[in-house]
Amino acid sequence: EGKLLQEYISHALGLIQSGEEKLAQSRQLLTGELIIGASDTVTKTYLLSRLEAFHRDYPDIRTRILNGTSHMVDIAFASDDQGPAVYDVRHCVDTHTIFVAAPDYPCDFTHAYSMEEIAAFPLILLERKASSRLYLEQYFQQHGVTIQPEIELGSHNLLISLARIGLGVACVTEEFSQSGLGRGVILPLRTDFSIPPRAVTMCTLQGVTPTSAAKRFMDFISESNKMAYDPGHSYHFTNG
Repeated sequence: EGKLLQEYISHALGLIQSGEEKLAQSRQLLTGELIIGASDTVTKTYLLSRLEAFHRDYPDIRTRILNGTSHMVDIAFASDDQGPAVYDVRHCVDTHTIFVAAPDYPCDFTHAYSMEEIAAFPLILLERKASSRLYLEQYFQQHGVTIQPEIELGSHNLLISLARIGLGVACVTEEFSQSGLGRGVILPLRTDFSIPPRAVTMCTLQGVTPTSAAKRFMDFISESNKMAYDPGHSYHFTNG
């Protein structure tokens, strides 16, 4: 009877030991999974370099990125629109809306355009389900101006591509357009109005303890943000 009991106890102790080892590895970030919800644009322009650095430091953490925030994720990156009060939110970076066109587009880059003048251009905008598109429309409507886009797209990069070949004036996020602006393939139009900035925020569910990998990545993002805006460091966005 004692030998029979010992067999069961040995198996149980082995499982407990194995579980303790796995838990210790997870805490030491030697194993684990990190699931992130983010748009393609935020992933490419904001997260890419941070994901690369995190993977370099913690290569055994499996990282999954899901488009959007409607999936079950550890961390979601979203705009600062007010949502359900069930999320803990950390500010990541402010973003600014600008209008751009090709350098040879028939417009006056020295003129400060009004909302009515901007609305009269053939506009290239994101499709209406995009939060930044809704934000833009609401801002114009608050000032009595309706905008009707000539072209609607599902990708921020396509906005820049179509503006670059002269198909119209595109509404883009300045921080996510630094590659095209830096190379001069698109130029910003001056305006006599300023659309209030938005923000990229990092969201987690309230009352849910993050995994070791998620907690470390959140701290990693916060640390990189501090470094990015430290006057002693130079930092700029990149399109990859």
